[in-house]
Amino acid sequence: MHHMQIAQRVFNTPLMVDPAKALAFLAGLGPRITGSEISVAGLEIAAEDQVEATLPARASLFGEDLAQRQARNGSQPFAVVNGIAVIEIAGTLVHRGAWIGQSSGLTSYEGIAAQLSAALADLAIRGIALDIDSFGGEVAGAFDLADRIRTARSVKPVHAFVADHALSAGYALASQADRIILPRTGAVGSIGVVAMHSDMSGALDQKGIAVTLIHAGARKLDANPYQPLPESVRARIAGELEDLRQLFAETVAEGRGQRLDTQRALGTEAAVFRGEAAVFAGLADEVADPVTAFRAFAAASRGTSTPRGKAFLMTNIPEDHAAPTAAPAANPAPAASLAPEPAPKPAVSAPQAEAAPSPEAIRAEAAEVAQVCAQAARLGVSIDAADALTRGIKPEALRAKVLADLAARSDAAGIIATAPAAGAKESPIVAAARKSAATSR
Repeated sequence: MHHMQIAQRVFNTPLMVDPAKALAFLAGLGPRITGSEISVAGLEIAAEDQVEATLPARASLFGEDLAQRQARNGSQPFAVVNGIAVIEIAGTLVHRGAWIGQSSGLTSYEGIAAQLSAALADLAIRGIALDIDSFGGEVAGAFDLADRIRTARSVKPVHAFVADHALSAGYALASQADRIILPRTGAVGSIGVVAMHSDMSGALDQKGIAVTLIHAGARKLDANPYQPLPESVRARIAGELEDLRQLFAETVAEGRGQRLDTQRALGTEAAVFRGEAAVFAGLADEVADPVTAFRAFAAASRGTSTPRGKAFLMTNIPEDHAAPTAAPAANPAPAASLAPEPAPKPAVSAPQAEAAPSPEAIRAEAAEVAQVCAQAARLGVSIDAADALTRGIKPEALRAKVLADLAARSDAAGIIATAPAAGAKESPIVAAARKSAATSR
């Protein structure tokens, strides 16, 4: 294996990956990469067996060699089921690589892009299904591929089927689909970025090895593995990660539209949401068995084999299958209230009162309130729909109450878990979950 390439992709580079999963493989490969055991402060790593394998398929960012070679062989670089191209996004996601994924345990963004292009070019393909089970991977290349997926859905329908994880970079890709479906145990989110620094100075001292670094340029040696990480360098890296998190949230918002805007994406504080909680938070659209949902997608796509547009078009107006969720309040009250919010005072510069909502808008809001109450009942949260309608409570307020109730349960840590970055404002939902979990211990 190319251990130096692995080390370059792990250390001193931003990663959108679940921290525990990112560190798990280091337990097995650490001695091979660094020549000694690796210890990670504050985390216990469960070692997993590593499979060394390769897939001799090659893709390119600039050419269509992969699709053309597959076409000459009478096949496609993806599975086709009932006219739907199934593109697998599994394992650790990397920018470049001479593989598509599968047995290597890695999936490259360039390989996914090649499959996406081939699916769009094939007139026999009526839709695209993203089969996702990934804890994330590299930042490099992730956002460009996310843009391509969002563009693709203006040509053919794209649905993301999560079985069972779409976290970090995996969620960045899933969020660009028209619709996200996950099972009851499925997990999505982790809208955040992490970087790891390897400090080998102690190990080198024990072995009597002295490394002399000769450089030109004051910042040339920033975050090198032979010295402890200076606080100034740590702060700079943290700032870069925060900029990337902002880009991550903006990319998610481009894909999700009104279902999850930038501020609500940032407000999750990289939390992970499961099942119905993910739908309530706006990170997913439906909880269903992925196989059944895929069959429904294939049946609905019949008769739509011609592209919906003549060219790739950038769009940030997705089909909304779930109403927007409420953004976390900056200074939340201890518990969510069902009392309707007081009407805002009219501005001095705008004396005219707002027009009364149309009967159609009132009926649509009532239907949305009923849907929220039905979803809440499946989660074990009881809400009187008739009372909510009588009191004029908005759907967004109902969703906020349900999320607060879920976070207050003793098992909330199983629904929402992860800690905010140092210095970042903690989400009120995560704070309630952490307080409840601490009380129950």
